[in-house]
Amino acid sequence: MGMMRASLNAEAYDREYGNRELIRRIAAYFAPYRTRFLLVIGSVTVLSLLGAISPVLIARGVEFLAGPGSGDQRAAALLVLAILLLGLLTWLVNFVRRLHTAKLMGSVIMDMRDNAFATVIHHDLSFFDQYQSGRIVSRITSDTDEFGRTAVLITEVFSQLLLLVILLVYLYTINWQLATMLAFLMPVGYFIASRYQNVARRITRQSQRAIAEVNVAIQEAVTGIRVAKNFRREQGIYNEFLAVNNQSYDIQVKRGLVLSSIFPTLQTAVGVGTAIILYAGGSGVAAGVITAGAWFLFMNSIGEFWFPMTNLSAFWSQFQSALSATERIFALMDARPAIVQSDNVRVDRLHGDISFKNVDFRYSAKEQVLDDFTLHIRPGESVALVGHTGAGKSSIAKLVTRYYEFQAGTLQIDDEDIRTFDLPSFRRQLGVVSQAPFLFAGTVRDNIRYGTPAMSDADTEQVARRIGGGEWLETLPMGLDTDVGERGNRLSMGQRQLVVLARMLAQDPAIFILDEATASIDPFTEVQIQDALALLLKGRTSIVIAHRLSTVKAADRILVLQRGRIIEQGSHDELLAQGGHYAELYNTYFRHQSLSYIENRAK
Repeated sequence: MGMMRASLNAEAYDREYGNRELIRRIAAYFAPYRTRFLLVIGSVTVLSLLGAISPVLIARGVEFLAGPGSGDQRAAALLVLAILLLGLLTWLVNFVRRLHTAKLMGSVIMDMRDNAFATVIHHDLSFFDQYQSGRIVSRITSDTDEFGRTAVLITEVFSQLLLLVILLVYLYTINWQLATMLAFLMPVGYFIASRYQNVARRITRQSQRAIAEVNVAIQEAVTGIRVAKNFRREQGIYNEFLAVNNQSYDIQVKRGLVLSSIFPTLQTAVGVGTAIILYAGGSGVAAGVITAGAWFLFMNSIGEFWFPMTNLSAFWSQFQSALSATERIFALMDARPAIVQSDNVRVDRLHGDISFKNVDFRYSAKEQVLDDFTLHIRPGESVALVGHTGAGKSSIAKLVTRYYEFQAGTLQIDDEDIRTFDLPSFRRQLGVVSQAPFLFAGTVRDNIRYGTPAMSDADTEQVARRIGGGEWLETLPMGLDTDVGERGNRLSMGQRQLVVLARMLAQDPAIFILDEATASIDPFTEVQIQDALALLLKGRTSIVIAHRLSTVKAADRILVLQRGRIIEQGSHDELLAQGGHYAELYNTYFRHQSLSYIENRAK
């Protein structure tokens, strides 16, 4: 298999922000930590002053020791002591600055990640269907790290800027003519750095997208490793990862070349500027306008001036990395949800009356699923949905759970528009079991009370024993305290289903939605699952996407769907007697289950 390059296109929700808007939003994250921010700025200010004092102290000390009274050993000792104390004070202040900078940036990044993660988990399911989870994770982790690394330079910039001002004032005290010429050369550095701004922003975006692709490749490889090993595809997975990793490497190298070329370019400009000042100063000395001593001191001090100026100029392009990272983070935060509620009415216990009226639903413009769909499910009624793949069975369940937005018509629960409900309180009334039962890392007990964390151990065990008389617990090595492993992989598929059904029973939902699994399970477990389902379906409004004949026959009403429309409905016997589409499905898919189910019950 040839290696492929991953797409580095922007996500549909990406947008470009102006520098002013980005900086304003970044500043809002620093606002709650004003005291610490001011402490950092204060320590930076002191560091700048100490940095400016050091060369001046050394220069003046050398002048003093080289002049009259140069043999004064006491003055020399005091000078050395002053420089040592200055170095110690610089170390102490720098320690304080770095400590509080780390705390400040840690707090800001934590808040940014909290907000990004909170936004993501409240998105509807269509968002996760459209966008790969690895890319989402990359924005919350890698991009916030990138912002943190670059944002530390903000304090450095303030320090360099202050140092630049102090040194420029000092140079003016030496010779105002040369200092003025130097001041006129300063915009050249900014002009050069600004030329790199757009390319730095663009290559940084590509770099961050490439890292996201690496995260996607790793996540897919790890989560799909069992399937890969079954098909002996380890080398194929490695080759695919190698492709995206090499792509990321190429882009990182390009980014490094762009950012690393800024400083040499600025150094060249500094060399030219120094040569101009050198020529102008030499000419001034020859003309008697400037003294040779002042010119010499100015040239010695100009190196201290150029260093912060080039740092400031280079920083502007590097700062694009932070802006690009925050642009991706804010785009994720600003992604508009497809599900929009018109009100937030808190939901108490539901009766379970469900009414679709002329509902249209599609996943995309070319993927119409339900067309003018109408259905009424009475409170406490159990409805089984059957039909070929793509008939619209899962879509009906997804609309009831309000995970997707329909485009036309109305959907009412207990005669209230579903769009008016407070979603958290509404969904607490729903019990949803997907086709692939999912368990969280922890014990069986933890998973049973996942939706009801306040449930006591005794109540949890009581609920578990209501499923199949508790016999399934005997198959677990440590009972309810058995560790289920990642995604429940330490349990069999049947055991996972039983844990999920116990979790639903603990939640006691008003509306139960089941996308029944088709996985092969042992006869003993199948009987227990059917008993658990009978317990859950009793007295509750239930929508079951049925794959087992036993579940279909247990339903109060069977709906046969085809291309988003109900073509037949009734009981099992009634539909068989009609000899229509259901009878065809029965003969094709269900008939062979009938004898097997009867035999299992007999055992």
